[in-house]
Amino acid sequence: MGYANLLAHLQLGQPNTALLNLVNGLAKICEASVIGIAARQPMRVVYAEGYMPEGLIEQDQADIEAEIGAAETEFRAAMRSLPTTSGWRSVVTYEALSAVLAREARCGDLIITGLDREGSVFEASRHVDVGDLVMQAGRPCLVVPTGVESLALDHAVVGWKDTTETRRAVSDALPLLAVAKQVTVVELARPDDVAAARGRVQDVAAWLARHGITAQAVTEPMTDDVPQLERFLADRHADLIVAGAYGHSRVREWVLGGVTRDLLLHGNRCALVSH
Repeated sequence: MGYANLLAHLQLGQPNTALLNLVNGLAKICEASVIGIAARQPMRVVYAEGYMPEGLIEQDQADIEAEIGAAETEFRAAMRSLPTTSGWRSVVTYEALSAVLAREARCGDLIITGLDREGSVFEASRHVDVGDLVMQAGRPCLVVPTGVESLALDHAVVGWKDTTETRRAVSDALPLLAVAKQVTVVELARPDDVAAARGRVQDVAAWLARHGITAQAVTEPMTDDVPQLERFLADRHADLIVAGAYGHSRVREWVLGGVTRDLLLHGNRCALVSH
């Protein structure tokens, strides 16, 4: 079963041209409809002794309406060429925006979002924590680095780790893996676990073959984890990495595992991640 409906998250207060180009192309490949969504928090006003600058809240409301209107116009123009229907929704709330988007994920098979690197603290009202979104959504998330405007699917790499999250991610990625020109399943294993790892990735490749997907199974002795996987992806010109996202701690918020955080969410290629 493929993706019938994509949920595209637009950043407010900035152009979303590259992301929307990618969404348009992916929707055509998948023959999917698209729902665009934008969310923002209102200004939090702190004042003393009953004083508030005149018109401050009204101006903030006007700014929000203008930003949402501009994003909707941009979205509808970008999706005009699709043969399928598209829809739009927006949310203004004091909630964490990642929680809002995760809740809206009920209407989509795949969430597509840009990589928000947080930037200025003054942009907090528009900030979506991608890590929190991945952990809460219950849907696969395609994380698109800034400036990437297409997903050719020339080479998709599955970063295998024998965990529930990775198994879920590979299953969620089947519609993309099915149209990728080349698929590789790789596991970086401890030297004393290489033989067992070789069997694991061969099992995954055999499972993919039963879905009509030809995949190469590769095992390498682990040396330096994230840098090693990054070199592997770069050497093979991979444009998509598929992997599971997993949490280590809830002391303050969800903290993604090292590979997910350092490579998938801060990399220079698209990443499909699931939890």
